[in-house]
Amino acid sequence: MKNLEKNYDPKSFENRIYKTWKDNGYFVAKIDENKKPFTIVMPPPNVTGNLHLGHALNNTLQDILIRRKRMQGYSALWVPGTDHASISTEMKVVEKITKDGKTKAELGREGFLKEAWAWTEEYGGNIKNQLEKLGVSCDWSRDAFTLDENLSKAVQEVFIKMYNDGLIYRGDRIVNWCVSCGTAVSDAEVVHKDEKGHLWHIRYPFKNKEGYIVIATTRPETMLGDLAVAVNPEDERYKSIVGELLTLPLVEREIPVIADDYVEMEFGTGMVKITPSHDPNDFEVGARHNLGQCIVIDEKGFIPEGYGKYSGMDRFKARKAIVEDLEKLGLLDKVEEHDHAVGHCERCDTIIEPIISKQWFVKMENFAKEALEVYKNDELKLIPNRLGKVYENWLTGTRDWCISRQLWWGHRIPVYYCDDCGEIIVSKETPEKCVCGSTRLHQDPDTLDTWFSSALWPFSTLGWPEKTPDLDYFFPTDVLVTGYDIIFFWVIRMVFSSIYNMGEIPFKDVYFTGLIRDSQGRKMSKSLGNGIDPLEVISEYGADALRLTLVTGNSPGNDMRFYLERVESNRNFANKLWNATRFIFMNLDEDNIKDISEVKLENEDKWIISRANALIKNVDENIDKYEIGLAADKIYDFVWNEFCDWYIELVKPRLYNDDLERSITAQSTLVHVLDIVIKLLHPFMPYITEEIYSIMPNQNDMLINDNWPLFSKDNEYRNEEQKIDIMIEAIKSIRNARAELNIAPSKKSEIIFSSKDESIINVLKELSNNFKTLGGASSIEFKDTDLDEDIDAISIVQNKFKIFIPLSGLVDYNKELERLEKEAEKLNGEIKRASGKLSNEKFTAKAPEHVVQEEKDKLKKYENMLEEVNSSIEGIKAKI
Repeated sequence: MKNLEKNYDPKSFENRIYKTWKDNGYFVAKIDENKKPFTIVMPPPNVTGNLHLGHALNNTLQDILIRRKRMQGYSALWVPGTDHASISTEMKVVEKITKDGKTKAELGREGFLKEAWAWTEEYGGNIKNQLEKLGVSCDWSRDAFTLDENLSKAVQEVFIKMYNDGLIYRGDRIVNWCVSCGTAVSDAEVVHKDEKGHLWHIRYPFKNKEGYIVIATTRPETMLGDLAVAVNPEDERYKSIVGELLTLPLVEREIPVIADDYVEMEFGTGMVKITPSHDPNDFEVGARHNLGQCIVIDEKGFIPEGYGKYSGMDRFKARKAIVEDLEKLGLLDKVEEHDHAVGHCERCDTIIEPIISKQWFVKMENFAKEALEVYKNDELKLIPNRLGKVYENWLTGTRDWCISRQLWWGHRIPVYYCDDCGEIIVSKETPEKCVCGSTRLHQDPDTLDTWFSSALWPFSTLGWPEKTPDLDYFFPTDVLVTGYDIIFFWVIRMVFSSIYNMGEIPFKDVYFTGLIRDSQGRKMSKSLGNGIDPLEVISEYGADALRLTLVTGNSPGNDMRFYLERVESNRNFANKLWNATRFIFMNLDEDNIKDISEVKLENEDKWIISRANALIKNVDENIDKYEIGLAADKIYDFVWNEFCDWYIELVKPRLYNDDLERSITAQSTLVHVLDIVIKLLHPFMPYITEEIYSIMPNQNDMLINDNWPLFSKDNEYRNEEQKIDIMIEAIKSIRNARAELNIAPSKKSEIIFSSKDESIINVLKELSNNFKTLGGASSIEFKDTDLDEDIDAISIVQNKFKIFIPLSGLVDYNKELERLEKEAEKLNGEIKRASGKLSNEKFTAKAPEHVVQEEKDKLKKYENMLEEVNSSIEGIKAKI
């Protein structure tokens, strides 16, 4: 009979198993008209990246879904891939060539792109190798990269189609500009950080009369570009000054007071400065009132020519100089401390500058309406549903999407300009000449926003714009698993891009994960030094233990804390399953194993079969509702408690005795339940389950290809479940009572059952042998009336019956009293220590909040324990 190695060592089989799966093409999805397709596209990680716990969680969840569907008979396709990540990759390459003593300008575009491709080929495949360590079963034969030829073709196709449909335009608009990266960035690439700042109140004098108004701003340097001051047209306080001219301090420009609904009367003074070139809301106001533009901060973050002493200054130096000058002129009314959120570039942490810039944009009005409609019509399901509010809010009042980036790495915009007549030509290939006859043409130097290509991911990876068999069979996809932090700039864009290009939504369900935080609840970051490398965890504990840790206790959209202690606990669970399997096979005669329909099942057999059958149903219901953490918890509890701690213990006597028929039934039941366990557990812990499967009787090739277990009404045994549940609760209560009195497990005791319910007595009699093997009973008595409460015995109350354990000879009361008094003394010492610490003001004021809370929790625990010990002491004193 085959068996597992003596010790559970994931390193000895994880790499071997993955290689077998991959080499034999088990991850490859085939078009099969006799099967239903099930498709997931992997959110493409950046080629610059390394596997972090967020990737590990996201991909574990996808792997669970795809493995189960594969076992359920679907043609299950999981498309992997990576994103070229234009900004971050370009930054990495610039760093590299700078170290080599070169610059972008020196290399030129073609030379720089050669460097970028070389860098990507050297480092870009790293995360794929790391994902394999995690055990992901994606179809590597369909691996995609956003700069692949076919995906680039799709990007060009969409740009040209949208341009021809009037949905893409070029214009001057306010964009988020990173002066360090030298490019526009999307809203999603701006990280807002709360910072302490100031609110400067500046006096703007009237031109044609005495007096002034006071305007508050957090960015005094932008006042150089003010073109108006606005008030609400309904504001009675300011109706008399609408139309008046003001003299802009320092610049001496005449600017009007205008009326616009944008101004909130209740906010501040009810007057705001309008700087159309440096604020998106001011831009709209300026357009409505034909104010024009006035750029006062350039793309490098400096004040341009024409502004006297401030010209050539960095924006923040200019701020300081402007405030000093306003103060000297008596135009600084007051300065207040002000906390506000400041936008920073996600890549380099530079403060973002809103500036007007000529960029390419996608018109969002109709796209937003369509994306909102499919959600409101329940065509698109978001899990958890509460994130629907985020989805709706972003689509309500969203601005046009700036899709051009001032970068070289990425999809170059397929637009050409005639140097002679200025004609714009949108084309996949370089045109030979312009309509005017000129051959002097140049291509737009900008590239497209990374998210423009990522928005096409669910269908471009399947071959679109070609009508491929993959596209016909596997699209639309079924579920997207991604982080809630990219709902607006990736999920929504995929939805409207798919509706526009494919005529339908790209997926039915979107499962949002939360963030993984450290054990103190902090976000993991390099600066805090609290990041955890998943590969190190896998090396120490195995991939299965990490995977189970990431999904147990996890729920959609909620952040979770990561503790290495939990990984260790889940490795212990794997070890428990390993040892249980070894025990089963050490006591198995494979030639005697039968189907459970062919053997005479006993109470405990029917109980575990019924419980395993219910587990199948519960796990299916949970996973279908994306309650993956709950499903994992239920499998864990069943394996550890019901199967290992109870059923295996219950049948040990049958495995060891001479009654062959009863032994064969026990063996057959063990194999039946173990088969269900490893199949249900396989999506969560694929390696250990595959290794166990390799020694199972009658296995079919490999577990990854075997069938998912099915719930069966024939395997429901409610009556036997109730019987064994009564017995288990009784044995647990007996064990607890003995433990409380410190009775050694080796000391057997008499047990008396008392009940007026004959059916209960009959159940207890039927299962009485188990109380001798597992309940420490030396003898068992049954009474149909209550015993005298004054007898020296433990009384345990159960539902419809009582258990009595006579104490004569079991307990040395004096010795137990001595032990308990020592325990009370020890607890009093702990209480004194914790109370002293918490009464120390230096400790409570300076220690981190979580440390103080830990001390409070300890104090409460010790106080509760002391109360229990004192109660036990009083009880024993009454008996002495």
